[in-house]
Amino acid sequence: MDSLYDISLNPEDFGIETTDFEISSDAALSSRQKLLIGCVLDLFKGRPTLKKLQLWDENATFNDPLTMATGRKQYQAQWYGLKAAFSEIEQLKAIVLTSGNPMHLFVKTRYKVKCIGFEKIISSDVKIYMDSLERHITGVDDLWNGEIPCGAIAKVGVFQILNPFWWLFLAGEVGFWVFSLVWWTRLWKVFRNLNSVVVPIFVRTPKLMNEEAEKNKKTQLL
Repeated sequence: MDSLYDISLNPEDFGIETTDFEISSDAALSSRQKLLIGCVLDLFKGRPTLKKLQLWDENATFNDPLTMATGRKQYQAQWYGLKAAFSEIEQLKAIVLTSGNPMHLFVKTRYKVKCIGFEKIISSDVKIYMDSLERHITGVDDLWNGEIPCGAIAKVGVFQILNPFWWLFLAGEVGFWVFSLVWWTRLWKVFRNLNSVVVPIFVRTPKLMNEEAEKNKKTQLL
C-alpha cells in the first residue's frame, strides 16, 4: 500500500463533506468505501472540487441516460456542468444498499434549473466501481430503472440545457413517454457519445487546486 492509500482514509484530506449517510443492513463498508461514497454523494450535490476528484482514476467512466464520459477531461466536465446548470441541488435521500464492487446506492435529489426556476426530483440507482485495492473510483453508473439508457432526463451539464430534447421533456410527462421510444435506439447512443465530447467545450473546469480553493474562498465571502 502506498502513502496515498494510507493517508486518504480521512475525509478532510480530500474535502469530503458528506460523511453521514444511511447504510442498509446488507452493506458492510470499509472506511475507504465510505470515503469514496462520500465523494460521489458530494458530486451529486453539485459540489465538485479537484481535490475530491483525486479519488477518481484517470481513465474512470461516468454513465447516465445522456452521457458516456470516459477519462478525466470528460467526467470532470460533467460534474462541473451539473454545478453550473442548477441554482439549487438538494439531496433528499441517500442510502447504501449493498457493498462490494460495485457498491449500490439509491439517491433521490431535487434540482432547480437556473434562470427558469423549473424543479425536478430525480431518483437514481447509482453503482460505484473501484479498483481492486479500493484506492480510486473507476466508474459510476447513474441508472434509471436498472438500465442505461432509460426513460428520464438525468442530471445534466450546460450542453443539455441548450438541447431541444431536454426542453421538450419539460413540457410534461407525455413528452417523456414519446421520446423514451427514441432513447432506446442506437441514435440515442450516438448522442450520448457526442455529449461526452461537447460538454468539456462548454464547461470550464479548474486547472489547479490552489486556484480553485482561492476562488471558492472568495465566493463564500460574497
